[in-house]
Formats: sequence, structure tokens, C-alpha cells
Amino acid sequence: MHPVRRQRLILVIFIVTLASVTVGLLSYALRENINLFYTPSKIVSGEAPQDTTIRAGGMVVEGSMARAADSLFVSFLVTDGAANLEVHYTGILPDLFAEGEAAVVTGQLNRQGVFEASQVLAKHDENYTPPEVADAMKEAHERMQAGEAGG
Repeated sequence: MHPVRRQRLILVIFIVTLASVTVGLLSYALRENINLFYTPSKIVSGEAPQDTTIRAGGMVVEGSMARAADSLFVSFLVTDGAANLEVHYTGILPDLFAEGEAAVVTGQLNRQGVFEASQVLAKHDENYTPPEVADAMKEAHERMQAGEAGG
């Protein structure tokens, strides 16, 4: 093999190896920061991982919000129209957070099936619903209609 060709081959192999190692290290570092979105139906059915940071969203069920008198603890139910998910949160809720409105929560599902939220996001105006929540609500509505038509 010609020395110049050999040198180019070694350079290409080095670059490919370096790029592979870089991609591998980035993937390893970022896997802890990925927040997967799950609907309440998927979480209740057991599809969501426990003790892993995920996001869930839906409409806050009317009359489900309960606040602690002596702390910032609040519990409420989030629904996608097919299932309800119990959410526990300790902290200050966003100003626009209300029952009957869309919300997205970030946190972990505990062993009892309760979502322990570390962050609660509320819609920012009366016409906005987060895309994941809107899609989940539409999907749940279609499933319910298909169930009524079939049964």
C-alpha cells in the first residue's frame, strides 16, 4: 500500500473512531435528561416506567384539587378523558393553573401509582393546549367513540 494512502486510511479510521466515541459519550450523558411524555391512560395501564423522570399531561379534573392547610402540598387528578392520574406536588402552582384546564407535570411515578411532580406547567392563554395534551385528549376521545360504537 502506498504510504500516502495508508496515512489517509489511518486518518479516516481515527476520525470515525473519535466521532463514534463522541456520540456514545453524548448519548450516555443525555439519557438522564430525556423527559418522555405519557398520557394518564398509559401511566395507569402500567406502560410508564417507575422512578424515572417523565412528563404527563391532561386536563385537571374539576373538584379534584386538595391543598394542605399547613404547607405548599397539593394533590389533584389529571385526565385524558379515559383515565385519571393522581398527582402530588409541593410548591407554588403557576398563576394560570386551574381545575378544568390543561396542565403538564414533570416528575416520577412512585410504587403506589401516584405521580410525584417536581414541576407543574399550565396553559398560557384560553386558546392554548400543549400539543402532547391535545393529541392525548383526541386519541382518548376517539377510543371512547370506537368503544361506544362497538358495544
